[in-house]
Amino acid sequence: MTVLVAYNESPQGEAAMRAAVSEAVRREQELAVLVLTPQAGTQVPAALAHLLDSVPDTVTVAPIAFRSEDTEVADAILDQADAVSADLVVIGSRKHSTVGTFLVGATTQQVLLDSPAPVLVVKASYA
Repeated sequence: MTVLVAYNESPQGEAAMRAAVSEAVRREQELAVLVLTPQAGTQVPAALAHLLDSVPDTVTVAPIAFRSEDTEVADAILDQADAVSADLVVIGSRKHSTVGTFLVGATTQQVLLDSPAPVLVVKASYA
């Protein structure tokens, strides 16, 4: 039983991470993290490492997964959801303009439509 979070270094990525940790605690499930930003090697980004430091000891964190450069973001999320048998997928979403309020991005839409598990879409809080 796993909560998967799709993380990138952005306000919405941080919001998704915080929501995923909260859900993992509430559900008493493992937390799996997929880093969406392609990078050389498998070094955990500093901002993510800082967020992981605040994960309660009651939550087991699976080894961090990384999206390869040649894989579309939505496909990487869906593949990882299958790989970890996710019970919940948490993704961040950018703030849309007034015109785009009722529309979601292509990546979010594909994940919502094709995910094998429920999807929690989180917006960053703007202060």
